[in-house]
Amino acid sequence: MGVWGLKRWRRLRTDSAEICISSPFEVHMKRRILLVDDDLAVLLTLKAVLELHDFEVETAASTTEAFSRLESGVYHMVISDLRMETEEAGLEVLRAARRQSYQPATALLTAYPPNGEHWSGEQSESLLVKPLGTNDLVRQVEALLVRRADELQRRQRIGSAKAQGAIRRAG
Repeated sequence: MGVWGLKRWRRLRTDSAEICISSPFEVHMKRRILLVDDDLAVLLTLKAVLELHDFEVETAASTTEAFSRLESGVYHMVISDLRMETEEAGLEVLRAARRQSYQPATALLTAYPPNGEHWSGEQSESLLVKPLGTNDLVRQVEALLVRRADELQRRQRIGSAKAQGAIRRAG
């Protein structure tokens, strides 16, 4: 058995994520989620579930706390309850998340889903309706993160193609 067959983990901390290395060829970056809900039981339960599935989760129990965390951290995803201090406090959190330069995926968590498409498009990429089973939660979060990563890669390719075109025209 080689040295790397021992499955030794080394953890490195960066400003935006924790990186786990188990071999010179395997690097796993924990995906960071900001979870916002004023119901402490829901907040702690969802945090535990997501951490069991290898996510790094920070929590906020109010919009004010969420705004502060958004400014001081970098997240791959922001999940916010809809109704907290106001009927649409969660939408305010998601709007603030979408303004961040790091462009996190966003999901609205609610027991009271809005009628029609009111919630989608400009404010949230996904709607998570409570109660939500563990498997459904993890599956939906994973799918949203994949969609977001694909979208960011597509935007980078478009930006690179435009930049190359501009260089050719200038040269």
